Amino acid sequence: MAELINNENAVTEEELSEQRLIRREKLRAMQEAGNDPYAITKYDVTHTSKQVVEMFTEKEPTLAEGEEIIVRVAGRMMSRRIMGKASFAHLLDEDGKIQLYVSKNDLGEEAYDAFKKSWDIGDIIGVEGFAFRTRTGEISVHAKSAVLLSKSLHPLPEKYHGLTNLEQRYRQRYVDLIVNPEVKDTFYKRSQILKEIRNYLDNKGFLEVDTPILVPMEIGASARPFKTHHNTLDLDMTLRIETELYLKRLIVGGMNRVYEVGRIFRNEGMDTKHNPEFTTIELYQAFADYKDMMDLVEELYKLLAEKICGSTKITFQGTEIDMGHWERLTMAEAVKKYAGVDYNDWASDEEARDVAKKLHVEVAPDATKGRVLIELFDAYVEEKLIQPTFIYDYPVENSPLAKRKPENPAFTERFEYFINATEYGNAFSELNDPIDQKGRFEYQVAQKLKEEPDSKAEVDYDYVNALEYGMPPTGGLGFGIDRLVMLLTDSASIRDVLLFPTMKPLADN
Repeated sequence: MAELINNENAVTEEELSEQRLIRREKLRAMQEAGNDPYAITKYDVTHTSKQVVEMFTEKEPTLAEGEEIIVRVAGRMMSRRIMGKASFAHLLDEDGKIQLYVSKNDLGEEAYDAFKKSWDIGDIIGVEGFAFRTRTGEISVHAKSAVLLSKSLHPLPEKYHGLTNLEQRYRQRYVDLIVNPEVKDTFYKRSQILKEIRNYLDNKGFLEVDTPILVPMEIGASARPFKTHHNTLDLDMTLRIETELYLKRLIVGGMNRVYEVGRIFRNEGMDTKHNPEFTTIELYQAFADYKDMMDLVEELYKLLAEKICGSTKITFQGTEIDMGHWERLTMAEAVKKYAGVDYNDWASDEEARDVAKKLHVEVAPDATKGRVLIELFDAYVEEKLIQPTFIYDYPVENSPLAKRKPENPAFTERFEYFINATEYGNAFSELNDPIDQKGRFEYQVAQKLKEEPDSKAEVDYDYVNALEYGMPPTGGLGFGIDRLVMLLTDSASIRDVLLFPTMKPLADN
C-alpha cells in the first residue's frame, strides 16, 4: 500500500515536538554527510508554477514525439505521496502549486532515498525536469534532478485544522501566508491598489514626495502622538500623526500637485478599524477646491473597484456596495434627512441644545449650534450611510484647517465620505488665511491644554509663517489605505490587511 505523507493529518503538541526533534536529527545527519542545505547560495529558477502550466498548454499541441520542455522550479514542498520507486509531490511557489513526479530511475538511488527519508513537508526544494500531462490531465513536472535548498524545522499546520486561530495567524504571518492562499491574495491586491492609486495620481500630474516622520513638536490636534527623544539634539520629538502641514508647505513653495503615501502613528485605541501604525495618502492641488476633491474621489474609487474587483458593484461583509453611484449631502441636509430637525430653524445655541435634549443626545452645556449639529450627525446619520456618500459643509468648530464658506462663515468647505457606515476620507478647501489659521491653532491648543493639562501641544508657528508668504487656493484630500484595502478585499478587520499588525508580546517570549 502506498505511504501517504502530507500535511492533512492532525497532530498533537507532543507529536509536533517529537517531529521537530526528528527534523533536527535529519538536518544534523545531512550536514555530517556534507549535504548542508543551508550552504546552498543560489538556485536558477526558469519558471514559476503558473508559467509552466501556461507554457505547456500553449506548446503541447505542437510538441514532437519525445520533445521535452525543460524547466527549473523552486518552492516549498506541500505534500508528498510515496509509492515505492516513484512518488508524487506538490510544490508551492509565489504563483501557486504544481505537481511533481519523482522517481528512483531519474534521481538515482541515493538522491531518491534522501527525498523519501530526509526531506519533509515544508522543505524548500529546487527541481529540474520537463513539463508533461499526467493520465488524469494534470500538468506536472517530471523531475530529472532535485535539490534540498532549505530545511523546515517546524512542521506546517495541517491543512484543514491548522493555522485558524486569528491571533496566531497575525503573530505568525509567515506561516499564515504559506498555508492560507487567500491571505497572500489579499496582500497582492493591497500592492495592486497602491500601484493603481499612484498611476492615477501620476497621470494627473501629481508628484510623489516624502516628508518627515520624526517631528519636533506635538501639535494641538486631538490625536495622541508617540513620543521619543533625539539624543544628539537633546530634543523631544514625536512620530507624525499626519502629513498635512509639510505637504502644504510644498504648495507654498510652488509644487502645485503633491501627494505622499505616508506611515502615520497614533498612540490610541485598537479595534477592527484602528491600528496605532497605519497608512494614509494625502494629496494637495493648488488652484482647486473641495468639490474638485469630491470629483477625484468618485473617479478614483470607481476605477479601483473595476480594476481590483472587476465591477463598480462590490460586496463587503454581505452588503452590496455600488461604487458607481455617490450621494452628496451637506451635514445640515443629512441631519434633516435622518434626524428630522433643521439646523436653519435654530435661532440660537440654546435652542439647538434644547433640540439635542429632545432627541436624547448629550451635548456640552456651552455647545454651539455647530457643535450640536456635529453631535446629531454622529448619533443619527453616520450609521445610515451605507452606500457611498459625501457629507460636506462642516461647522467651523471641528474644521481648524478648512476654509470658511464665504456665504456662511459658520461652515467650512470640508467633506468626509462614508461607505458602509464608516468614514473613509477627509478633504478641505484648505485654509490659506494666515491670520485666521493662527487664531484657530491657538484656540485648538488652548482647548487641548484645558482637557489635558500635561500635554506638550504647541502652535506650529512656522506653518503660519509659511502661509504668510502666500498659499494659493488649494484643495486637499486624505484617506486611509488600510480601510480601503479592507473594503476592496472584503476583509472584516484592519489586521487582515496589515502584514504585521501591532500585537502585545507573548509573556513567554
